[in-house]
Amino acid sequence: MKTLLSLVFAATTLPAQANDMVSVKQIGLELARDIAMGAVEACRKDGYNVSAVVLDRAGNVQAALRDTLAARHTLEIAERKAGMTIMSGIDSGAFRAARGDIRPELNHMQGLIVMDGALPIRAAGSLIGAVGVSGAPGGEKDAACAASALKKAEERLEFAM
Repeated sequence: MKTLLSLVFAATTLPAQANDMVSVKQIGLELARDIAMGAVEACRKDGYNVSAVVLDRAGNVQAALRDTLAARHTLEIAERKAGMTIMSGIDSGAFRAARGDIRPELNHMQGLIVMDGALPIRAAGSLIGAVGVSGAPGGEKDAACAASALKKAEERLEFAM
């Protein structure tokens, strides 16, 4: 009887303990750096001086690059665009189009801005980060540079473990 009670107790406590730790995918420094540089290079080809910021899945800066002639404020704007993407899980332009009703309120929150120019970074179906770009003449151009960088890193993201 004592053994049976021990087994029942163990069986009922295991599921609760199983959720005490979770495994998450996290973007690494090298991949974040390469995506940020890829976005800056893509915009350079079009004649734009931009900043690119890559955030990890928790919204922490993993990589931040400001092209030589990009305005200093572009770093903060790129980071806040990426923050919007981390919060929503979708590209910042799509969020802007879908939720214009709460845009003014969100723009006053630290770390967020509802503007086009940031895309989620996914690996094997998991959100591992976001890349935000700022400095091109229009958010759609920023987003295109971010998309180019993600396209360049596509194979690395597709086969990430």
